[in-house]
Amino acid sequence: MEQTIPDKKINIKGLVCPYTFVKAKLAIESMEVGQILEILLDYEEASRSIPKSMEDHGQKVLKVEKVSDTDWVLQIRKDKD
Repeated sequence: MEQTIPDKKINIKGLVCPYTFVKAKLAIESMEVGQILEILLDYEEASRSIPKSMEDHGQKVLKVEKVSDTDWVLQIRKDKD
């Protein structure tokens, strides 16, 4: 499987909604179209809500992966300013 190299990574472990989305949104807003944001988080609800919100805002969700008992990794490509 092809590994996607993120242009930017953020770690939002320890945060809960709505702060998780706010951090993710600010991070993607600072990026160029076509770049990939990787988000590390440990709040299960955010592993569902962030991808949904990003898609609602026109971004592309590339990956939602549970990487341990507590952690998820998301990859979002900025498709829209």
